Amino acid sequence: MSIEIKDISKSYGEQKALDAVSFSVNKGEIVGFLGPNGAGKSTLMKILTTYLNADEGTALVNGNDVATQQKAVQKSVGYLPEHNPLYLDLYVREYLAFNADVYKVDKSRIEAMINLTGLTPEAHKKIGELSKGYRQRVGLAAALLHDPEVLILDEPTTGLDPNQLVEIRELIKNIGQDKTVFLSTHIMQEVEAICDRVIIINNGKIVTDKKLKNLVKDDKEAQVIEVEFDKPVEEAFIQSLTDLTAAKNTKGNTWELTFASDNDARPTVFDFAQANSLRTLQITLKSKNLETVFREMTKKK
Repeated sequence: MSIEIKDISKSYGEQKALDAVSFSVNKGEIVGFLGPNGAGKSTLMKILTTYLNADEGTALVNGNDVATQQKAVQKSVGYLPEHNPLYLDLYVREYLAFNADVYKVDKSRIEAMINLTGLTPEAHKKIGELSKGYRQRVGLAAALLHDPEVLILDEPTTGLDPNQLVEIRELIKNIGQDKTVFLSTHIMQEVEAICDRVIIINNGKIVTDKKLKNLVKDDKEAQVIEVEFDKPVEEAFIQSLTDLTAAKNTKGNTWELTFASDNDARPTVFDFAQANSLRTLQITLKSKNLETVFREMTKKK
């Protein structure tokens, strides 16, 4: 196992950020770690990278205990935190040379990582002169410099434009061919594009852990209906629909309705509209996607 976590708990005063979290990640997996703000994602990543100590439980990275073998963990992990800490006055090669000295790796790795991360066109510049996308590439290059077996990425594409998003995603996917990647993000399309498996955390607890391809398929009885009414409808009114488990107003008078039923729910929605003097301008049976699953797993009760 590349990552083994057993009963990890962490509190900040009265607030419990992590509550007996357990899971493992195999070598070569790209795992998406999802959860709403404040769910405990960054806290767990900081524990895995030895920046924080857990209150309870054990965590191993490449067989090394994060509490007692910190140096060994740091040598085997590449970490890109959410707020990428860079020395903006240093040139790209200068910054990577500094990191090479820290990790005591051969300087030939610098040019290899510049090529791998697509930094070549900007490598002659100071980091402060780079766009956000290229700064993220510098962070990735530094994280990969010592050839770690595990790459831990916390919101690696925050603030990037659409072109930069695609480029960084492709880079992460390529890196994941021979490394373990543990990736935190709020962008569902990112997970669907590059991850093999999804772990969702909510209020400090793991609420699901499945292969991405199985996450939606396993819930065979759930279905999503998209319906547009001819006039506004209150959510409390919609909640009276039989077998409805979730309702989201996506835009205007359009609603995304999730039903816990293996029967086609469109007739139910149509009859509901007719009975309440509403017209359905469109009604579509949709495939359930990761965003729908995420909302259901993390909705407030």
